Amino acid sequence: MSPDLTLHPAVAAVRAALAARGFAPDFRVLPDAVKTAPAAAAALGITPAEIANSLIFKAVDGAGQESALLVMASGGHRVDTAYLADQLGVARIERADPDFVRTHTGMAIGGVAPVGHPTPLRTVVDIDLERFESVWAAGGHAQTVFRTSYADLLAMTSGRPAAVARPG
Repeated sequence: MSPDLTLHPAVAAVRAALAARGFAPDFRVLPDAVKTAPAAAAALGITPAEIANSLIFKAVDGAGQESALLVMASGGHRVDTAYLADQLGVARIERADPDFVRTHTGMAIGGVAPVGHPTPLRTVVDIDLERFESVWAAGGHAQTVFRTSYADLLAMTSGRPAAVARPG
């Protein structure tokens, strides 16, 4: 018998963070771990663009100070880090390694949720997600997801709406 992943500590942290913000979405446990937007989309029967990928980057300011940046990107986009750095006014944005991700989120890559982190993260929400009535986000474990909306992602994360890929 499979363990009840809704009881996983990271999933519990996500549920608690959502509840504290007034959200109570239904979580879905997928039959297998999904670590990419195409895999999650296939498991849910939707397009990759409807997946709200939680991507953690290192934002580096002009003095070389690093901070965690959560980018909620449509699974249909590849984040243009130079373009996004210009929009956010930081020197550069770099891909984070698995240890940095776990340190700042308490979750492993593939299961990083929009909320439930040890401390709130500066967050950007891809404006492309607005075109969908609902989108799916990771729920704290690579086999858990929940349905939400663009507006709710902005509200639950206190995120900034932005284009994450250069137009055109």
